[in-house]
Amino acid sequence: MPSIVLYLLLVLLIASTATTDAETGVCYGRIGSNLPSPQEVVALFKQYKIPRMRIYGPDQQVLEALRGSNIDLFMDIPKETLQPLAATQDNANRWIQKYVTNYSNVRFRYISIGNEVKPSESYAQFVVPAMNNIHNAVNAAGLGNQITVSTTIDTGALGQSYPPSSGSFKGDYRASYLDGVIRFLVDKRSPLLVNVHPYISYILNQKDIRLDYALFTSPSALVSDGSLRYQNLFDAIVDATYSALERAGGGSVEIVVAESGWPSSGGEATSLENARTYNTKLVEHVKHGTPKRPGKPIETYVFAMFDENNKQPNYEKFWGLFLPTTKLPKYSINLN
Repeated sequence: MPSIVLYLLLVLLIASTATTDAETGVCYGRIGSNLPSPQEVVALFKQYKIPRMRIYGPDQQVLEALRGSNIDLFMDIPKETLQPLAATQDNANRWIQKYVTNYSNVRFRYISIGNEVKPSESYAQFVVPAMNNIHNAVNAAGLGNQITVSTTIDTGALGQSYPPSSGSFKGDYRASYLDGVIRFLVDKRSPLLVNVHPYISYILNQKDIRLDYALFTSPSALVSDGSLRYQNLFDAIVDATYSALERAGGGSVEIVVAESGWPSSGGEATSLENARTYNTKLVEHVKHGTPKRPGKPIETYVFAMFDENNKQPNYEKFWGLFLPTTKLPKYSINLN
């Protein structure tokens, strides 16, 4: 009898872990002039039972609002601020004290060292040293089992993505910082954070990409890659990134989708219906993995919580799930 009980507990634990991994977060961008207060935003996350939040910098008003909320937090360190964190361990220790340990009742999950750093940017040289120093500071604060340090890339880092099994990173990305990032992630058993935007891929290449393939609505597989079949662009992008990781020595590294969404206005193929379709299907789809990693839920953050009226180009203003002035959903969606 005890062995049966232990077996059932193990099954429940595995099921619980899979469910947790499949939970969807939402990105909380703040490039807008008409946004609700952080306190109102946290209340909205709780009202709609959104368990995870991504923010794009250590905003102390937001951190104060998150105290005691039990919302898991994915927090970026902006690339423009990496140099001093890369320069000395003391600077990294002070940063963690100021923005993390001072908020002991905030549930930090990820710290991303930069977002979409380009090889041509001076910040690239600081990514890996800052990752190491922030990781050491997290451990020194006794938070190594709670907080994962990584960096966020976009799929512009891919030199080849078709077919997905041929995925590889561009040489300048690897040479400037990505090889060092991958070694860090392998060593620390941490995931790579990746912004995955089929909408951008679609509008840049409508000759080769069908809208239904980008929107998760294709009735059948459109891409064959060996024994694998691809019915949507999201899977193809994620698996191309997995292939690129394998080629760079990062075959053990998991992917967390740090951003994905679809705008409701402002550009080609934008509408409320397309935004609702993409985001609804995204939330359901990531529970089941990709052809390359079937049955492996993909932790995903939907972009974004609100329309942000100060962004450019025009379609960048309309990715929100909620209207900032009324805090009402733009369309019906069950995020979990």
